[in-house]
Amino acid sequence: MFASPEPRPDEIAPAPDEGAAAAVEPRRPVDPRSVLLSGGMLLTAVLIAVAVVIPVPYAVTSPGPTRDVLGSQNGTPLIRISGAQTYPSTGQLRLTTVSGTGGPGYPSSLSGVLRGWFDPTSVVDPAEAVVPKGQTQQQIDAANSQEMTSSQENATVAALTQLGYTVPATLTVAGTQDGTDAATKLHKGDVLEQLDGTTLPDYQTLVRKLEAVTPGSTVTLTVRRDGADQQVPIVTSKRPDGRALIGVMIDPTFTFPVKVDISIDGIGGPSAGTMFALGIVDKLTPADEANGAKIAGTGTMDVTGEVGPIGGIRQKLVGARRDGADWFLAPASNCDEVVGHVPAGLHVVKVATLSDAVAAMTAIGKGAGGSLPTCTR
Repeated sequence: MFASPEPRPDEIAPAPDEGAAAAVEPRRPVDPRSVLLSGGMLLTAVLIAVAVVIPVPYAVTSPGPTRDVLGSQNGTPLIRISGAQTYPSTGQLRLTTVSGTGGPGYPSSLSGVLRGWFDPTSVVDPAEAVVPKGQTQQQIDAANSQEMTSSQENATVAALTQLGYTVPATLTVAGTQDGTDAATKLHKGDVLEQLDGTTLPDYQTLVRKLEAVTPGSTVTLTVRRDGADQQVPIVTSKRPDGRALIGVMIDPTFTFPVKVDISIDGIGGPSAGTMFALGIVDKLTPADEANGAKIAGTGTMDVTGEVGPIGGIRQKLVGARRDGADWFLAPASNCDEVVGHVPAGLHVVKVATLSDAVAAMTAIGKGAGGSLPTCTR
């Protein structure tokens, strides 16, 4: 049963008699408190809107996404290897990241900074302490992309060397360090061929030879310059770690015996090198080192297999645990930032070299991770 529509008011209201005065309801005076309340609410709404969008000169870093280097992204394996037998892997090897605002193109808002101050998993710093002043977002993105590419290349060299492969390299001088003897004797584009008569077929040979040199002593480099070989005596300097330093920056060109492709989108920087190297080792060995364990980690990787320090490790610890990791491989040089900031349920193992990391991955996969070294005060 449907109800009929109600008649319109003008159909039922009788017309007033001609000459009659229309009744008017008296207007109530405006309550000053209502005006004050409405004005306050409007002002608050405006301030909140401004706080959401107004940029402030601070950078906020928070736990970022993690990625399993043994897995896939958008249907494509993160690590693809051809030219050698590969083996199935189980478990997870998760690289870790930080997310941040405060750079050009990604400004921090006042509300975001306030949230960061009250969030124990985030860090708020002056923007200039995190983002190089004067750089554009395009320059920052390009630098991060280049660091990621170098990270992948270094990880591949270190992993293949760890597995016994020889990775030939042409060692080209990209520049020299001011104040060293090399600064006045070596030129950009020189190719290092020998050190004290020993041929340099790869980067590792150069490093090994320098380890035997006493800082301050003179070495003789054979370099190819303008198509001819030249003998160049170089007085070595001393590195902060006490080892001898030639004073050159090398741009190596590698010849890989195995083709390794690493595909990852939306992530830049050098700190995934250790996890990339572990993934390559795991895939190229018959043993399933990870063996079902969920292992996260971080750390730069150089071609000699040395694990280097990174930034944002506290946020990376949180992100790793959030995404289900039970173990975390941390650079030994970051241990002072780790102690006291490990999420419940996450076990940290300190590593200084790729060999350390491989040994840790293998022990964890065998259920013997409890004996591994951790970060202590």
